[in-house]
Amino acid sequence: MLRTVVLVSGGGTNLQAIIDRIGDGTLKDVEIACVLSNNPGAYALTRAKNAGIPALCLSPKDYETRERFNEALLRKLQELSPDLIVLAGFLVAIPEAVIRAFPMKIINIHPSLIPSFCGKGYYGLKVHEKALERGVKVTGATVHFVDEGMDSGPIILQKAVEIPDGITPQELQQKVMKEAEWLILPRAISLIAQGRVVLSGKTTRIAP
Repeated sequence: MLRTVVLVSGGGTNLQAIIDRIGDGTLKDVEIACVLSNNPGAYALTRAKNAGIPALCLSPKDYETRERFNEALLRKLQELSPDLIVLAGFLVAIPEAVIRAFPMKIINIHPSLIPSFCGKGYYGLKVHEKALERGVKVTGATVHFVDEGMDSGPIILQKAVEIPDGITPQELQQKVMKEAEWLILPRAISLIAQGRVVLSGKTTRIAP
């Protein structure tokens, strides 16, 4: 059983996709041990509680310094002892100490086809606004391992989404979530649970 902790800052639609796939049996041998948010008002915490999953808030605002928060986050994750940490819209930079403590055990979902529209400042709706400003015809989502860089870890899965004319950033955000994010994040977790994601330097391959 793959013991998973999900970190999320907002509504938790990707969390819900994971919960639903566990519920319908598509995502096997995976349990969500805890949902952790930096935002006490995150609806993701309600989603977790509705599904009977332990949920807690660990906010930087509750600590004197960011260093203290980083230390508390590391301690809590070590207490939870996950096999995998899933960043599902977690808008807090992961401290290097956490990355070192859980090497290649942290994955992130990003709403673009990395290396396009990623890195510092590219999160949430901003990603889709920039894609439309650039006039690209195809966007998508990427699941990748987290390393010390920004959106620079080995890519596990990607899925492309076509951009129709006249779409708004908000509509594109919904389209990418429905057609890509909610599909490939549970799929990536499933592949990891099956031991089929094989790392080779900065790249991965999916074993049969």
